[in-house]
Amino acid sequence: MAMIQVSNLKKSFGNLEVLKDVSFEVNKNDVVAVIGPSGSGKSTMLRSLVYLEQVSGGSIRIQDEYLVKEGVYGDSQKIKQITGKMGMVFQHFNLFPHLTVKENLEIAPRVVKGESTEAISQRSTELLEKVGLADKANVYPAKLSGGQKQRVAIARALMMNPDILLFDEPTSALDPELTGEVLQVIKQLAQEHMTMMVVTHEMGFAREVANQIMFMDNGEFVEAGTPEQLFTNAQFERTRTFLQRALK
Repeated sequence: MAMIQVSNLKKSFGNLEVLKDVSFEVNKNDVVAVIGPSGSGKSTMLRSLVYLEQVSGGSIRIQDEYLVKEGVYGDSQKIKQITGKMGMVFQHFNLFPHLTVKENLEIAPRVVKGESTEAISQRSTELLEKVGLADKANVYPAKLSGGQKQRVAIARALMMNPDILLFDEPTSALDPELTGEVLQVIKQLAQEHMTMMVVTHEMGFAREVANQIMFMDNGEFVEAGTPEQLFTNAQFERTRTFLQRALK
């Protein structure tokens, strides 16, 4: 079952074409790693899936419902309903500094979904245990390491019970020794069959965890395939050149 269907997606900032006719599908339980050089449009593409960027043309369907059809968006209620099926984890965590870890997790379900305090509290406790931070529930973000902040951000995204999780370079703001603890949480989610798209520069992680890799360059998807196909038998010179540099 297709969870995400993107066709002929285009995005321009003035005269600069950032996305050029991008098309792809993500199926249920897929873990898709999106790789490519900086400035290739990876983050813009990912942000367009949750309406953080408005596209200039093309279509996005989430679980068979159009977020945008041939460049035309539905009404705000429809957009909210469709984007609510997805959770997003950002490069720089985006935690509320004035709220504790537990409060960061609980604010969206309370405000957006109006869930009961008891149900929210139970789920936040379970998710903090899941990401190994049960002992940090009442701590403020300033007291956390970068890796801990990112694990809180993942737990916060999971609080909304998304069907799809999107990660925009989740480890690029972290010191190398903190990267592993975040990737371990994402690996665990992959083992639990969460549908995910991960924009990443971590080639080892992409090779080990993703079942599909998409290589993007200069606003285009150049090629896609299994890790085995891309890492050992890439079809295009652009892909081979990028991987040779990235794997040094």
